[in-house]
Amino acid sequence: MYQALYRVWRPQSFADVIGQEHVTKTLQNALLQQKTTHAYLFSGPRGTGKTSAAKILAKAVNCERMPIAEPCNECSSCRGIMDGSIPDVFEIDAASNNGVEEIRDIRDKVKYAPNAVPYKVYIIDEVHMLSIGAFNALLKTLEEPPKHVIFILATTEPHKIPLTIISRCQRFDFKRITAQDIVGRMSHIASESGLQYEEKALQIIARAAGGGMRDALSLLDQAVSFSTDHVTVEDALTVTGSVSHNYLNKIGRAVYEKNIPEALATLEELMLEGKDPARFAEDLILYFRDCLLYKTAPNLEESMERAMLDDDFIKLANEIQPEQIYDYIDILNSTQQEMKFSNHARIYLEVCLVKLCQTESKKKVEVAGIQELHAKIELLEKEITSLRANRQPIEEASPAQSPKKTARASKEFRVNTRMVREILTDATREDLNSIKSHWGELLEALNSRQMRSQSALLNDAEPAAASPKGFILKFKYEIHCKMAMENQTFIDITSAILEEIMGKRLQFVGVPEDQWVEIREEFLQNHNQDDKKNNEEHEDPLISEAMKLVGADLIEIKN
Repeated sequence: MYQALYRVWRPQSFADVIGQEHVTKTLQNALLQQKTTHAYLFSGPRGTGKTSAAKILAKAVNCERMPIAEPCNECSSCRGIMDGSIPDVFEIDAASNNGVEEIRDIRDKVKYAPNAVPYKVYIIDEVHMLSIGAFNALLKTLEEPPKHVIFILATTEPHKIPLTIISRCQRFDFKRITAQDIVGRMSHIASESGLQYEEKALQIIARAAGGGMRDALSLLDQAVSFSTDHVTVEDALTVTGSVSHNYLNKIGRAVYEKNIPEALATLEELMLEGKDPARFAEDLILYFRDCLLYKTAPNLEESMERAMLDDDFIKLANEIQPEQIYDYIDILNSTQQEMKFSNHARIYLEVCLVKLCQTESKKKVEVAGIQELHAKIELLEKEITSLRANRQPIEEASPAQSPKKTARASKEFRVNTRMVREILTDATREDLNSIKSHWGELLEALNSRQMRSQSALLNDAEPAAASPKGFILKFKYEIHCKMAMENQTFIDITSAILEEIMGKRLQFVGVPEDQWVEIREEFLQNHNQDDKKNNEEHEDPLISEAMKLVGADLIEIKN
C-alpha cells in the first residue's frame, strides 16, 4: 500500500530534523555527556518535528551503543522501538486519553522496571488536552519519577499547560521551518524518490506550507498526484491555491494604470478558477513586495518570494514609484485583516482593487498642492500690484474717515442703564431668591426642548438683582451678553418659559460682569445721596434741636 511522503521520510535521526538545530544540538550534547533529564517539554507549531524528535530521543537513550549523539537504528533496541515491538516506549495521545483514570494507570505502572531496554519513555502528544484532574495526577510522578523513566511532553499550545507542570520539565521551543530549509529537504526527498520537478514549484509549495515540513510534504504528494510525471509551477499553483505569475502581472499593470474594469475582470477569472481570496491577497502583497525589492535592490534576485523576472515584471517595477508600492501594501494588508472576520471576502477584495486603482501617490499629491499654492501666491501678487497702482497715497486720504472707522471698530455693548436703574430702585432680596430658586428649572426646560443654543448662552450667566417686575442677568463674558440681548428670539423664549414656571411675566436686562460692578456702585452712591437729601428736607425742627443738645447717638426716634 502506498504511504504518504511524510510517513516514509519521517526523521529517524537528529540530522534529519530540519530547521531545529538549537534543539537537536542540545539533546545530542546531553546524550554524549549522559546528562539527560527525567522530563522534557517540546512545544511549537504543527509539523515542525516535535514528535519525531521525541521518538529519536527515546531510541538514543536506549541504544545499545550509548553514549552516542545519534541512535544507530541498527541494534535490536533501535529496531524494536521503530517497529513498535518494544513495550517500554509508550506514545499516548492526550486528546483521546485525557481523563484522570488514564494518568493514574500510568502513575501505577511507572514504578515497574522496563522489560527490554534501560529506560521507560512516555511520549504524551498534545499534552495540553489533559484535564485539570489529569494534570494533578501527573504532577507528583513528573516531579520525582523513578530513575528508569523519562517523560516527553509535546504540545502546540504551551500556554494551556499549568506552570507547575512546565517548571518540572526542560522546555524546548520548536520554531517554524524556513522556506529555504523546506525546499532543501524536499529536493533531497524528490531526488531520492526519483521525482521530476521544477525548482520554482518547490518554492511555491514551501511558502504555502507556512513553516511546517509535514504540510509541505503533503502538498508535494498532491502535486505529484496532480501532475503526470513532472511537477511544474502550474501544478504547484493549482494544488496550493496560489495565483499564477501571469495573473499577478495583469493585476499589477491594471492597478498601476488605474484600469478598474481590467482589474475586476482578472479577479473574476481567478474566482471562477476556484482561487481563495485570502491566498490571492497574500500573493498580491508578496508580488508588490518583490516589486519594491527589485526596484531598490536588483541584485537580491534569490530573495524574490512570488515574482519571476520576466519582461512584464521588470517593466512594471521600473515604472512604479516606491511611494505607490507603500500605499498598495498598506491597503492590501488592511483588507487582509478585515477578510479574516468576514463571510464576504470577495467583496472586500473587489473594494480593495478599486481602492488600489484610485490611489494617488502622496508625492504627486504634494507636488500638485505645491503647484496650486504657487499659482495662488502668483495671483495674489498680481492683485496687490494692481491695487497699489490704482489707490491714492495714505497722506492724501481724508482724515475724517479714520476716526469713524476707529469708532466703529471699537464699538462695545451698551447696557440699558435706564432699565437697570428701574429694577435696582424696586429690587428686593426676596425677588432675587425667587428667581434663583427657579433658575435650574429654566435651564432644564431649555435642554428638554432641544434649545441648546439658548441654554449655552445661560451657562455662564446668573441673576444679580430682581424686582417684582424684572431682573438683571449678569453675564461672565461681554460677547455672550451681546449675543443674548441682541437676539430677540432668545429674550422671548426665556421670558415665556419663566412665565410658565413662576406664573408672572418678567422683563430682564443683560449686564456684563465687568460693567455690573461699576453700575452697581454708581447706583448706590446716587441712591444714598438722594436719601440724605430727602431726610434733610423733611427733618423735624424739634429733633434737630434735640440732636444739637445731646447728640445723635443718645436719641431714638419713633414715628
